[in-house]
Amino acid sequence: MAKQYETVIGLEVHVELATKTKIFCGCSTAFGGAPNTHTCPVCTGMPGSLPVLNKQVVEYAMAVGIATNCEITQNCKFDRKNYFYPDNPQNYQISQLYLPICRNGHVDIETETGKKAVGIHEIHMEEDAGKLVHDEWGDCSLVDFNRSGVPLIEIVSEPDMRSAEEVIAYLEKLRLIIQYLGASDCKLNEGSMRADVNLSVREVGSTEFGTRTEMKNLNSFKAIARAIEGERARQIDLLEEGKAVIQETRRWNDEKEYSYAMRSKEDAQDYRYFPEPDLVPIVISDEWLERVKQAQPEFRDAKIARYKEEYKIPDYDIDIITNSKHLADLFEATIAICGQPKEVSNWLMGDTMRLMKEENKDPEDLSFSPENLAKLIQMLDSGAINRPVSKEVFEHIFREDVDPEVYVEEHGLKVVNDEGALRSTIEEIVKANPQSVEDYRGGKQKAIGFLVGQTMKAMKGKADPGMVNQILKEILDK
Repeated sequence: MAKQYETVIGLEVHVELATKTKIFCGCSTAFGGAPNTHTCPVCTGMPGSLPVLNKQVVEYAMAVGIATNCEITQNCKFDRKNYFYPDNPQNYQISQLYLPICRNGHVDIETETGKKAVGIHEIHMEEDAGKLVHDEWGDCSLVDFNRSGVPLIEIVSEPDMRSAEEVIAYLEKLRLIIQYLGASDCKLNEGSMRADVNLSVREVGSTEFGTRTEMKNLNSFKAIARAIEGERARQIDLLEEGKAVIQETRRWNDEKEYSYAMRSKEDAQDYRYFPEPDLVPIVISDEWLERVKQAQPEFRDAKIARYKEEYKIPDYDIDIITNSKHLADLFEATIAICGQPKEVSNWLMGDTMRLMKEENKDPEDLSFSPENLAKLIQMLDSGAINRPVSKEVFEHIFREDVDPEVYVEEHGLKVVNDEGALRSTIEEIVKANPQSVEDYRGGKQKAIGFLVGQTMKAMKGKADPGMVNQILKEILDK
């Protein structure tokens, strides 16, 4: 009988925090920017420069820790991790080894196989390194220190996950918690959320862990899932052939769906950690901790329960809307103005989703205001514009956040409610289409649809379809 194998997975997730400035200096953390323009003596490791801790980094780390059920270390400190690498300007990284700010937490996930708690070993604060740019033409490497000193938290899970599905559920849950807190935008494609996967396999029933490898260079959930499947298969093949799995760091190539060894990873690697001498220990008072606890937002699970109770919209809509903090905020702010949850939900689920797909946008990229969407809904509700016009106007709200009242006025899109003008147009349409009139009077109800269409065309889509129907019937039934 063939052996059955179980995958054991733990993750190290690095999250770039959404502070305006770096962890130990006042340089900008904005993504992009010409190389080496967001730098100063501190983040480029100049001799004699001294770090000063950004308080917001500590608050974000505490907030994430509280939201992931961690114990907060109220007396914690920074340590120096020494290693030599070209993108590391000081030749050490300021991190936390001995007293990380958060410990012993968990998040609850749900997959096809049911509910499960994934343990969080610790969360610590640290600074990011710079970035090496390999110049193939010049046969050299250039270094950009813009990212050096950008604040990170590293979330280290317990080896509690057993499949790619569980890993993605865990990452999704973390991403949503952190986005709801506003602690990071968690964009994998911009590197503000990065996951390294530690994976080993063992025979089902075994309690001993197998030899693990660490995989880097994973910048999308799809790549992570593929890398897990690929590495699992590679390790099982080795064991089936009677070979040993080597503990090493591997790099995943998503285009070729193949991983290759970067460096062997012995636990003996000595970073010569010691307490960071240039920073004082951090003391988190009970009051400060309580303040951060009180500021925690309503998270997705609580939002879902409240939406079901309060707004009476379909579960599917609730799932999509609450899956983005920005979308949920937009939804609630629009309802606060116009008081029509179902209508707001319809606009977000319908036209907004369609335009986002067409323009390849994420919910976080939406820039239109709740005021303008609410105004559009109110104009439609009052009959000032009709449905086709509202769809045209919404496209401009989506792209340029136009004021719908101003746009409708300037482009003459208001519904014509002048019955006299409408009646004379309809009489002309009836005169010009004797065949349709005959069909309608002969019992073909559909013929009226053609006449409504002709009237709307003549009125450039600005007539009230209900009124057109009513006047048409009146004239035809004479």
